[in-house]
Amino acid sequence: MIIQKEYKFYAAHRNQTLHDKCRNLHGHRYGVRCFFEVERDGDISTLFGDFDAVIEPFLKEHYDHGLLIDANDPLYAALCDYMERTNEDLKLNVFSRPTSVENLAHKLFTEITELGFHLQRLEIRETDTSVVEYARSDWVSDNRAFTCTAAEASA
Repeated sequence: MIIQKEYKFYAAHRNQTLHDKCRNLHGHRYGVRCFFEVERDGDISTLFGDFDAVIEPFLKEHYDHGLLIDANDPLYAALCDYMERTNEDLKLNVFSRPTSVENLAHKLFTEITELGFHLQRLEIRETDTSVVEYARSDWVSDNRAFTCTAAEASA
């Protein structure tokens, strides 16, 4: 059985690898639609509040009104230096690759899975007209590719 839940958060990012408007720091109201695989146990499978009690606070703490940033972006080093000099603690969510919506989908799929939920797929709405659908098969494939890339880099 599939249970669908929707969440939202606001965050800024930039994609330093692109040569268009998205190279500039900008923000989005991200919509996250989760499709959970659940097993029915008697009259119910899982209470909707069971998802909300874990996922909403997680998104608020790690994503909402924060900056999604690639650890390889020169801006990240500058922000770390700024925080060290000023003792200001900015809310940074650090990625190991560019902060594209596709990479955000992989990161969220991983994190929600690590929270103990079984996702079938995830949709990330970056704008009113732009949505990425990310399935479990995408996640498995990306995990293989990212593991191979990391192994090649360290060799």
